[in-house]
Amino acid sequence: MLDHIFLTVSDTARSVAFYETVLPILGITARLDYDGRDAPAEHPDLNGFGVNGRMFFWLRRGAAAPGAVHVGFVADSEAMVNAAHAEALAAGATEIHPPGPQFHYDPRYYAAQVRDPDGYSLEFVFKSWQHGN
Repeated sequence: MLDHIFLTVSDTARSVAFYETVLPILGITARLDYDGRDAPAEHPDLNGFGVNGRMFFWLRRGAAAPGAVHVGFVADSEAMVNAAHAEALAAGATEIHPPGPQFHYDPRYYAAQVRDPDGYSLEFVFKSWQHGN
């Protein structure tokens, strides 16, 4: 199980605004800014997102490498996938694929995929068998 991930973004203000708009739809509502000057030498400033007191998705400023990372976010329903997809597009994402079943994985795998403002591939995923449905 992963504890956290850092995503390097070219414009932290733009990315924070994007993720502050999209992630709450998925229940990721906590925010924390970490000042790197309080850490060991050359630690970056971080902008974190999480839930239930646990920050796990962090942004840091630098040269984006969109081909290096794909992030899949858990959704609790098909409706949540649809809403996150629509909100991401409204917030400036570009579409990779619209919401729908991903039959090549499993007919119960429902997802949508977009690119964030830096071009990172984001997927909003509902796997019904993982939710008892």
